Amino acid sequence: MSGIDEQAYEEEHVHSVYEQIASHFSSTRYKPWPIVENFLRSQPEGSIGLDLGCGNGKYLGVNKSVFIVGSDRERRVLAIKAVLDVLRPGQGVSGSPADHAHAEKSSRGKALIYVWALEQKHSRRGWDEGDEQDVMVPWVMKSGKKTEPRDAPLPSTIEETTYHRYYHLYRKGELEDDIKQAGGIILDSGYEKDNWWAITGPSTSPTS
Repeated sequence: MSGIDEQAYEEEHVHSVYEQIASHFSSTRYKPWPIVENFLRSQPEGSIGLDLGCGNGKYLGVNKSVFIVGSDRERRVLAIKAVLDVLRPGQGVSGSPADHAHAEKSSRGKALIYVWALEQKHSRRGWDEGDEQDVMVPWVMKSGKKTEPRDAPLPSTIEETTYHRYYHLYRKGELEDDIKQAGGIILDSGYEKDNWWAITGPSTSPTS
């Protein structure tokens, strides 16, 4: 995306879109991803958490014995570095800068970072290695009333509006590279339901 004002592009194709589809989008986001849920439930009682990219906050109550603060509108490597900076004094985090993140206070902080994968050829989207990584993903909203057969023969008043959201699709190994670039270490990583994930912590000394 060279030559583009990234902040203005993100505002137009990410933040403003989610402002318009927020209610509809939220109604479809209610079930925790297993990897994220397991990470949160593994945190010790009394942990303090930070959920970056929390959306409607569906993960905030997964583990009632920890306290999690939700936040949104973070950016990729800078977001990862911000998470690692939070962890260095002894806090911990779980989630993804592009999609979702959390933080838990412990003897050594950890973060679970979760991002959409490029390699998902078996999904309905069909993206795979070699495809474009920066894509516009449609979100269709319907409004109005659908005429039932028993009603008077009036045309349906259903209207569709399509919004296009920008996404960066992570190729295999890219998330780990971003974490290392931000000064983190990889504790674990893997693939789940069209997403790459990694558990990370800060290196012993901060990066400049």
